[in-house]
Amino acid sequence: MPVLERDVPCHETPRSRDALVALRRIIRSIDLHSRAILRRSGVTGPQLVVLNRLARLGEISVSELAAAVNLAQGTVTGILDRLVGRGLADRRRDERDKRRVLVRVTQAGDELLAGAPPLLQEHFLERFAGLEDWEQNQILSSLQRVVAMMEASSMDAAPILASGPLGDHAAVRGPSCPPGGITDHPAGSEGS
Repeated sequence: MPVLERDVPCHETPRSRDALVALRRIIRSIDLHSRAILRRSGVTGPQLVVLNRLARLGEISVSELAAAVNLAQGTVTGILDRLVGRGLADRRRDERDKRRVLVRVTQAGDELLAGAPPLLQEHFLERFAGLEDWEQNQILSSLQRVVAMMEASSMDAAPILASGPLGDHAAVRGPSCPPGGITDHPAGSEGS
């Protein structure tokens, strides 16, 4: 069926179509990578991030883990429920303070991490860090403008590139991340 003039939005131009195609490619790339992580490791991207951070930090309280991955404690608890259910993480009450719950990675979790694919944001952060400051600022400014144009400024989101509910996302900061990189302070993401 031919496209009628009335079917094309009046603001659509070749440049706007190219912008939409670029956005779709970003979304598709994130979705495909998330599916590959799930297929190869059996866990979601956010679960892999939480497990990875937990392995780096050692035994830690749930609230400290939530702060470290920039997610609400309830969100991390949901992710941990799934990881504990699969035997990839373990929980126990702190012997000194029974109100605190401590979590750690199990041997099965360590084995899963050893064979897990890298997260998409690791590639992005490495390439982004290699750009000149002006280029980083230009990209950031453009992305922030796109967020505002899509009326998504008020959405909570942690810095992880994965498909799925925003509340199931977390930030990753590698052990060699320099100061000024992604922080370990809560971002206030909600949901599960």
